[in-house]
Amino acid sequence: QVQLVESGGGLVQAGGSLRLSCAASGRTFSIYAMGWFRQAPGKEREFVAAITWSGGRTYYADSVEGRFSTSRDNAKNMVYLQMNSLNAGDTAVYYCAAAPKINIRLEYASSYPYWGQGTQVTVSS
Repeated sequence: QVQLVESGGGLVQAGGSLRLSCAASGRTFSIYAMGWFRQAPGKEREFVAAITWSGGRTYYADSVEGRFSTSRDNAKNMVYLQMNSLNAGDTAVYYCAAAPKINIRLEYASSYPYWGQGTQVTVSS
């Protein structure tokens, strides 16, 4: 099993920045990739970004490309989501997730059996 603890959410003005953190513990050696998803009230959960644990390859949704970046520190079992140029459309609960399998679509939530508790990001404008 893998446990994920997410932090860093809060209230920010439009145009501002936030950095989210996700700490992984347990059977972290089994993790292939870490993903970020978000869910706004009344909307479906959507893919935001992903990063492979060993190679550090990153993937982004079109809606955040160029504004968000994800990184990882393997020694600390940490993954980060740096969010810049935030706008009201970014308001959502953000979740980190862990995927143990290699041959998966990283943009699919069903590829991730392990999830953090979520952290609220609110952008005012």
